[in-house]
Amino acid sequence: MSLFIVHHQHSPDSCPARDPAKGALLLNHLSRPNAARHGVVIRAEAVARGSHSLFFIAEAADEVVLQAFLAPFREVGEVEVTAATTCAAVVSSGGCDANIVEGSGALVDTADACQDAIEAGLLIHRVNPLNGETSVPDLAGGAVMPNGRFYLRNHFDIPRLDDDGYRLSIGGLVERPLSLSMTELHNLHAESLVVTLECAGNGRSLFEPAVAGEAWGLGAVSTAEWTGVPLMEVLERAGLQPGAKEVTFRGADSGIIDEHGAPVRFERGLSIEQIREADALLAYEMNGEPLPLPHGYPLRLIVPGWYAVASVKWLTEIIVTDQPCAAHYQMEKYWYHWVREGQDECAPVKLMNVRALISSPDQGENLPRGETAIRGVAWSGGGSISKVDVSLNGGPWREARLIGERRRSAWQWWELITRLERTGPLTVRARATDMAGRSQPERAEWNRQGYGNNSIHTVAAQVV
Repeated sequence: MSLFIVHHQHSPDSCPARDPAKGALLLNHLSRPNAARHGVVIRAEAVARGSHSLFFIAEAADEVVLQAFLAPFREVGEVEVTAATTCAAVVSSGGCDANIVEGSGALVDTADACQDAIEAGLLIHRVNPLNGETSVPDLAGGAVMPNGRFYLRNHFDIPRLDDDGYRLSIGGLVERPLSLSMTELHNLHAESLVVTLECAGNGRSLFEPAVAGEAWGLGAVSTAEWTGVPLMEVLERAGLQPGAKEVTFRGADSGIIDEHGAPVRFERGLSIEQIREADALLAYEMNGEPLPLPHGYPLRLIVPGWYAVASVKWLTEIIVTDQPCAAHYQMEKYWYHWVREGQDECAPVKLMNVRALISSPDQGENLPRGETAIRGVAWSGGGSISKVDVSLNGGPWREARLIGERRRSAWQWWELITRLERTGPLTVRARATDMAGRSQPERAEWNRQGYGNNSIHTVAAQVV
């Protein structure tokens, strides 16, 4: 469908709205059901007061279809049709005066995916590749995040894989190399896991001094129920050869990176031991529905407890080896780089840090005096949450109530019921501790790529 802006102009002397019959005729013609019968979708319309001008935005297969639909308007005035596009398409193409390039059939249209994300309520950080975070107040309230509001992190364009022709290959140091269709994967033993995924750069914009990279706020985290095949069962079906210690996961997404001359595939690796400990899953459903295209359709890896970079999307190949993965996103990216006592130190990004977020009150919110509920979510890659403490206006830490079932791999809801007796500024702070005894620091340690920021969350509100 193509997008158009339509401008209809008529003279004051022949204004059709002055004739009840003509006015009703045009009104009925412009109705959504009637437009649909003509192959036209009306997005919005408005009449400029006193100008005898009607403007509307319409979609149609082409201008010929639209012009046929506009015949009644030409009978009472002039009609001008202008080819248009969405704001998302303009941004993704690089500007209003840039040529809009039609997407490849092998890729999801970035502008369409971006528009869907905007309408779902995500805060867009970048259109190409598409990255957007969830509003913090939206994080709490349900066991899982609706698919459309689940944050998006991509490194390249979103590939469009054909379900019928899709195969997952498992090779390398295995006794029986496999090539599995989606039908074959669906016929294997399935499990469902509720898992929280967080981008390693979540909270990057809060580091001081500022660091390069996507300037995530605090909403690059979401939870979903993932359904699929336990990864170890597939590896055992293939049969691990002696010496098999490491596994590389290769996604279908790829692109050019400045420091590499050739296109780079997105690849990550885990050891066999890490796979067993995490209960990794080959997921084909998200919240009871087939994986959405931006989230890895038709198959992705889910690694509970680890930062989401490990959960490779659009998974096409699994290679079992005796050597650690040496891919770009394993060896050159997703490392902590600290400067400690004048010395450079580094470590790979692995398990999620413990963290609590305050979903209510929101930043800058006005709260009435009296009883109120402070609410939020907390999670950790090191185990389930043991407690969440809340401090108001710098007062003593008070333990919040944990709500619902404790899950090792999913966030925990919490709330503190308190009374607000005085009007004025209110500072709310929340600090989580997990079962491994890890607790949030006052300020997370700064690192060059801005990973793992789990500083104590603070919200400033007002009691009125």
